[in-house]
Amino acid sequence: MTEDEVTEDDVELIAKGAAVLGAGGGGDPYIGMLMAQQTLRARGPVPLVHPRDLSDDAVVFPVAMMGAPTVMVEKLPTTEQFAEAITALSRYVGKRVTHVACAEAGGINSTIPVIAAAELGLPLVDGDLMGRAFPELQMVLPTLAGIAGTPMSIADEKGNTGILSSVDNPWSERMARALTIEMGCSAIISNFVMDGATFRAASVPGTLGVCRQLGRAIVQARSAHRSAVDAVVDVLNGRLVYTGKVTDVARRTATGFARGTATVAPLTGQGDTLTLEFQNEHLLAARQHSGGQHIEVSTPDLIIVLDAETGDPITTEALRFGQRVSVLGAPCDERWHTEAGVALVGPRYFGYDSDPVRAVRQQQEMVG
Repeated sequence: MTEDEVTEDDVELIAKGAAVLGAGGGGDPYIGMLMAQQTLRARGPVPLVHPRDLSDDAVVFPVAMMGAPTVMVEKLPTTEQFAEAITALSRYVGKRVTHVACAEAGGINSTIPVIAAAELGLPLVDGDLMGRAFPELQMVLPTLAGIAGTPMSIADEKGNTGILSSVDNPWSERMARALTIEMGCSAIISNFVMDGATFRAASVPGTLGVCRQLGRAIVQARSAHRSAVDAVVDVLNGRLVYTGKVTDVARRTATGFARGTATVAPLTGQGDTLTLEFQNEHLLAARQHSGGQHIEVSTPDLIIVLDAETGDPITTEALRFGQRVSVLGAPCDERWHTEAGVALVGPRYFGYDSDPVRAVRQQQEMVG
């Protein structure tokens, strides 16, 4: 990827890095990679524009998959869905699309916009609305900035499309989630249409560049026989929380999400275990010991699970018994640690009786 375009050869790095930033969510990166490579092979490279270079009157349409990542492994979207979600909303609001953007950084949701931009012949913005992935539609920086999440479009693989209008952003999540469930627990959405000036203020810049940097760091570390896990820690200024083996995964698809808990035990079989709680994305990583529980990292900071040997990211739907994993913590965009940000995406929102626990490097690292 040059600074001003995304090519077929870039997509593997972007998908790998996006799955790291996705904190376990954002959809299957392998599926997204294959679909994007196929589209770029047919359509050619997609121009890439940094938010600072957007004109104030640009019209930016974010696009993403909504639903349970576990479902999309078997229920594949079509490339036509991505373009239709944008064009349907464009017709409704009466605005011509000038740029496509990522709603979140994560797995397939960082490659879907590449596909949509290629299909529509439009440039892609190098930025997103979270700097990571979160499970609910209102959990974006535009919500903190007071920007409405509707009008919003939703499209499925059968050709059904709809436009939603809501009284606030939490209601847009509730209505869209109900429709997504009816559409088979996965659908494509477009919302938070913004002009260039607004997008600059309510987005995280350079997301795709970070995805590329992460993907390249993993590949280069492996080629040099160095630790790819350490390479990811360095890029994100994060920390290693735990290394061990997955001994249990309890996962279910409920209310349109992949929900569950995973247990990681020491490689030696002796010592404290680590529990991961997730709702599409990892929300809490807690050390279990004889004295009780100690939360190591929590939302809104990133909890990332990597293959301990290869450094490849493992999404929540791909967690399996016996995997040897390294669990990392990494800082999120500081806007998520404001009072309003914590109220929107902090542990208490998800039902955990805890204030946010940051992924600071000064804390003691734990290796099982």
